[in-house]
Amino acid sequence: MAMTPTLTIATVLSGVSILLLLLLTAVWVRNYRTFESTLTLGLIAFGATLLLENALAMYFFFSTQMLYSGDPVVQQAILALRALQLVAIGFLTYVTLK
Repeated sequence: MAMTPTLTIATVLSGVSILLLLLLTAVWVRNYRTFESTLTLGLIAFGATLLLENALAMYFFFSTQMLYSGDPVVQQAILALRALQLVAIGFLTYVTLK
C-alpha cells in the first residue's frame, strides 16, 4: 500500500521534529556537562523520549501502515498531532537557542 499524501506530510513533520530534537538534546547535553543540573538531565530525558517516539513513528509510517488506519479522518488526526508537536518543539528550540 502506497503512502498517502497526508501520511507523507506527517512523516516529513516527524523528520523535522527529529532534527530539532537532536539539536535541542545536544544543547542540553552540553549544558549538563557545564552545570551538572538535574533539571538539565530531565530535559535530556525528555528529548531522548521524544526522539524515540518520532523515530518509531517514522518506522511505522514506512513499514507497517496497518498501525495507521486507511480512514482519511484518522490520517488527518495524525497529521494534526504531528503538526502540533512540531510547533511545540519549534517554540522550545527557539527559546533554548535564544
